Amino acid sequence: MSTAAAFAHPLLRAATPASWVACACAQPDVLLQDHANCEKKAASTALALMFAYADDRPLSLALSRLAREELRHFEQVARAMSAFGVRYARQRPGRYAHRLRALLRSCEPGRKLDLLLAAALIEARSAERFELLAPRVPAQLAPLYGELAACEARHFELYIEFARAAAPREWQARLAQLAAPEAQLATTEDDTLRFHSGPLPAAVDP
Repeated sequence: MSTAAAFAHPLLRAATPASWVACACAQPDVLLQDHANCEKKAASTALALMFAYADDRPLSLALSRLAREELRHFEQVARAMSAFGVRYARQRPGRYAHRLRALLRSCEPGRKLDLLLAAALIEARSAERFELLAPRVPAQLAPLYGELAACEARHFELYIEFARAAAPREWQARLAQLAAPEAQLATTEDDTLRFHSGPLPAAVDP
């Protein structure tokens, strides 16, 4: 399967296929709508972790800052949607986050580590895709997507830092276990274009 660019994201087991990038660039309205949803979900993930682990003050403070940044990103995407005349519409959620989170442990102490690692993988995939899209989207969006690629890279590094602190002996092995299905979800054919979907089958490509 061809890839869109040289693969340089160490957390990810596989690069985003070039066919996903082509499809995303051909459907900017769908991409922007889901992107807006993703920014809200990223903020809510940070807030949920703050409530779940309120006793971890360094984590809570870091996630408070991250949540504010994700909400600013949502506002930036909302402005971009207005500039392009894209109306907000409800979308059916994609499979990516749901299936990834289904793999996470539900009991402590493993639950905390898994939530941090899943967030790191999602942010790493976002960073990779923003980097791929930035030179290909309309010129008005390119600076925003370039900025977001750097921001998401900082975010996955933050989650990895806390995962390492939470389970210094386990985090690398557990990351490898979760990174494999994440790569499969991001690269196998999907029936709906989403920011974290796999590529669409050729028969439904625009």
